[in-house]
Amino acid sequence: IPRKKVGYVMGAGDLVYENLKSIGLNIELIDIDEIENLNLNRFDTIIMGIRAYNVHDELNSINELLFDYIEKGGNLLIQYNTTRNLITNKLTPYYLNLSRDRVTEEDSPVKILTPLHRALNFPHKITPEDFKDWVQERGLYFPNKWDKSFIPLLSMYDKNENEKQGSLLIGNYGKGKIIYTGLSFFRQIPSGVTGAYRLLINLISLE
Repeated sequence: IPRKKVGYVMGAGDLVYENLKSIGLNIELIDIDEIENLNLNRFDTIIMGIRAYNVHDELNSINELLFDYIEKGGNLLIQYNTTRNLITNKLTPYYLNLSRDRVTEEDSPVKILTPLHRALNFPHKITPEDFKDWVQERGLYFPNKWDKSFIPLLSMYDKNENEKQGSLLIGNYGKGKIIYTGLSFFRQIPSGVTGAYRLLINLISLE
């Protein structure tokens, strides 16, 4: 377990926060109504819950605070949002276009595009084995276009469909990192999928 201080902004409701807390991660909920009064820099990583940018109108005005947090060295991890009722098109400091792309076959092949990237190597070495035993799906609402500052780490596809590379994107911004992922951690983590835990812990540990 990484020795990181993690903040979690609850979105539409999921069990990721309480499952991460149950394994001993130093994590606390961030009240969206109090975020302007908080010292966000005390968090090594901030995770946005699922569909946060669909349900929190406040993010349209305070998103710049999160960008400032990244620029100063923070690690911001945004989980999936839907294209409908998106409160802002500027989810990240860089251009990112959400689509309805998804991979619904939980056993679909996953290709690692950047095997040397830190997010796939520390503290766990992520391999295709980590994508075994996933449940219900790989992910949903993947971005289909993004700024060149983002690096796609994985590719995957359902049978008879085109390869999709937008499931996990990471970019540098100032001294920090911005992560956008449509991977369905909200399904895998409560189901105890080991590979999903390993990958999510790597993303939380990113420096």
